[in-house]
Parts: sequence; C-alpha cells; structure tokens
Amino acid sequence: VFDDIYIDENLQEYIINLVRATRNPEDYQMASLKDMVQYGASPRASIFLNRCAKAYAFLQRRGYVVPHDIKSIGLDILRHRVILSYEAEAENVTPDDIIKKIFDTLEVP
Repeated sequence: VFDDIYIDENLQEYIINLVRATRNPEDYQMASLKDMVQYGASPRASIFLNRCAKAYAFLQRRGYVVPHDIKSIGLDILRHRVILSYEAEAENVTPDDIIKKIFDTLEVP
C-alpha cells in the first residue's frame, strides 16, 4: 500500500523539517522552545510520519498525501518522541504543546 500512495517531495521535506524542529527549534524561529525540549524526535520519526501519512491518506480513499494527513496524525506519531526538560515540566508544558507550536510555526507547502 505504501508504494502506491504518492507523497510530494515538498511534503517529504515538510516532514523532515517537523522532526528536525523538535530537536533544534531555534533553527526554525522557535528559540523559546529550545529550553523546553531535552530530547527531540529522532530521524526515524520522519520515516514513521511519512508512512503513517500515507496510511491515513489510504484510509481516506486517496492515492496521495495532503498536508492535513500529516497534521492529523502528527501528534500521535511525535508525542512520545519529544522528551521535555525540567523547565517545561515545571511550567506544565506538554509534548502536545511543543508539537502544536511547531505545526503552527512551520510553513505548510
């Protein structure tokens, strides 16, 4: 199924940038998140985000991925991969807060 679902190169780059932003938010104009994240998602997260976006598109009866597919499953894929710092926990920041900020900040292709 994964090979039959098309994902544009721009969306693949978007996925890579989403995952990178969890590790280096300051590189994506989100310096305020830098001290909130102890460990961001590994490069493997981009592989699973890509595959799950394709699966989601398939379940929507489409042969291609749209940005909404990535956003729909992004929290579930990235949530457990973002490890918060003590500062974030002290401020009651959740991984979902971090990921939502990244989704809201990065430009969608």
